[in-house]
Amino acid sequence: MAFHGLTIWIAAGLSAIAISMVAGSETLAGGSIAGTVTYTGQAEAKEFLFAKFPNPRFCPKTPDKDLVKGETRMLPKIQIAKDGGLKAAVIAVTDLEDKAFMDGYTGTDVAAVFCDFQPYTGVVVNRKNFRVENRDADPDDPKSVKGVLHNPHAFAVKGPSSSTIFNIGLAEKGSTLDKPIILRQAGAYVRLQCDQHEFMQSFFLPVTNPYYAVAKEDGTFEIKDVPAGKHKLLAWHPFAGSGEIEVDVPEGATVQVKPAIKK
Repeated sequence: MAFHGLTIWIAAGLSAIAISMVAGSETLAGGSIAGTVTYTGQAEAKEFLFAKFPNPRFCPKTPDKDLVKGETRMLPKIQIAKDGGLKAAVIAVTDLEDKAFMDGYTGTDVAAVFCDFQPYTGVVVNRKNFRVENRDADPDDPKSVKGVLHNPHAFAVKGPSSSTIFNIGLAEKGSTLDKPIILRQAGAYVRLQCDQHEFMQSFFLPVTNPYYAVAKEDGTFEIKDVPAGKHKLLAWHPFAGSGEIEVDVPEGATVQVKPAIKK
């Protein structure tokens, strides 16, 4: 008997397996990739004096106290957990190109919050939109009551070279930009920096499929519903570097991996 577009879910204990039956064929759902990204080097941070930049009284108000050390703004370039886990690494399957995913990608969203671009790392899809929203205003500064001026400047970066993608000022709270990311070189990534506040930086890896994750504070991650079989898995970090391994994803199960980025 042929089934068209029918999906059946079978519960087994705490797990569920999806069986898709299309035109008489049966294919189990893919598996998952989980594990911890580690880094063999040391943690790194860069310091900036608030007094050298606009809004020196507003920017230190960030609730993220890891970013403030007295009169100094910290840019935590590389953060490592006790067991060597690398925070904020992006993990992505690189050997699959999913046209439906790329066509339907709705864009990457970034927010400027207390002089910090959030998230610190993420992904983009080439030629799809990148949005930045300014959420900052300082009621105690007459010049910034309507908004703290941020100037999101996006670069395409490959090796030591970089080129501007866009450079647009956002003067008021609630103002936004919405521009496509254009990456003309394979292997390039996106760096976002505020031209008003140099310590506002974030970084984005281009992907071609939905099988990616960003490592948590302890370096752990999980990527679900990856097609079964052998795949290339990239662990990438804008300052620590990158490392690639091959994984064999089992049908309906999870493969545990520990990709390492070496200094």
